[in-house]
Amino acid sequence: MAELLYQGHASFRLTTGAGKVIYIDPFAGEGYDKKADLILVTHQHHDHNRIDMVPHSDDCVILQNNDAITDGGYRALDFAGVHVEPVQAYNKNHDINQCVGYLVTVDGKTLYFAGDTSKTEQMAELGKMNIDYVFLPTDGYFNMDIPEAIECAELIGAKHTVPIHMSPGELFNREKAERFVTPSALIIEPGEVIEL
Repeated sequence: MAELLYQGHASFRLTTGAGKVIYIDPFAGEGYDKKADLILVTHQHHDHNRIDMVPHSDDCVILQNNDAITDGGYRALDFAGVHVEPVQAYNKNHDINQCVGYLVTVDGKTLYFAGDTSKTEQMAELGKMNIDYVFLPTDGYFNMDIPEAIECAELIGAKHTVPIHMSPGELFNREKAERFVTPSALIIEPGEVIEL
C-alpha cells in the first residue's frame, strides 16, 4: 500500500507499494532520509524546488515544470508503475507557462498536487476524474484564499481535499486549516503519514 508523508508547507514524500520514493516540491520539514527515485517540481520558486536537499538514487528521475511544459501542452511521465500527468497552475503571481500541478496515479489512487495556483479552467475537467486526494494552497497572499479553495474543492469533487501552503514562512497553520470547511476536507499536519 502506498503512503504519503506531509512534510509541511507544500512538500510531500510519496512511497509506492513497491517501495519507490517520490518527493513533490521538496523544501520544508523533515523526512528527507530516503533516496528519491522520482522528484516532481511544480515551479521554480525557492519554497518548492530544493532538489539539493534530497538524496538521489542512482537512476533518479527529476521532472520539473520546464520539463513538463511542451509546445502548447504538457508532457506526461510513466515511471515504475506511476503515471504523472502535468496540469494547469496559474494566477497573477504564477505564469501559466512556468508552473504546473501534477496528477499522480499510484497503486490505483489518483492524487492532485495543485502547486501554486488559483482556480484554473481545467479544474472542471478534473472534477470528472474521481480524484482521491487533492492538495490545494490556501494562503491568500500568493495563491487562492480559503473561500476560493473551498470553491475549487467542490468543483474538483475529490474524496479528500487537504489544505496546504497556508501561510508564508510556516510549515502549517492550524487556525487556517480549520477554516477550510467543506465536505471533503481533511486536515493533515506536518509529519503525519496517510495510507492511500
